[in-house]
Amino acid sequence: MSRTSRSRAVVGAFAGAAVLAAAGASMPAFAGSPAPPPARAGANGPAYDRVADFYGAYIDAVTDQGTGRLGPQLRAFYLTSGLRTRLAGWEGREHADGVLRAQDVPRAWKVTAGDSGAGHTWSTVRLTWGSAQHPTYTYLTVQSDLSTKKISDIRQKG
Repeated sequence: MSRTSRSRAVVGAFAGAAVLAAAGASMPAFAGSPAPPPARAGANGPAYDRVADFYGAYIDAVTDQGTGRLGPQLRAFYLTSGLRTRLAGWEGREHADGVLRAQDVPRAWKVTAGDSGAGHTWSTVRLTWGSAQHPTYTYLTVQSDLSTKKISDIRQKG
């Protein structure tokens, strides 16, 4: 390519960029952009992280009722067999979901770490019900076994 051809190509590129800028065309974001794209991360962390993982996946599975056996599969993976047996009895008596302690599905959840001792740790799960303008909350105490990180008990607080 001759020097004149290169000069014309560079001038043409600048002219094209100027036309696009004047027309209001959007430019792609570069590494220095102030707002990074949304991201989620995870790690094999403490037992209350497993509680949060379970409640997030379980609420999704119950909300999306066409998921087939996902709810029971999540219970089999995250809950001890003893808890699954106790939940079945509770659900038979109460006609409600024992994991959520309700007949409906909450619109949000939050898990907070609690105390640990004697091979167990306790988390508080806050379930959010109602509208964003008028939320109501229920609180559950969730016990996990430290050795397996499996959920071994769920009780409604207060």
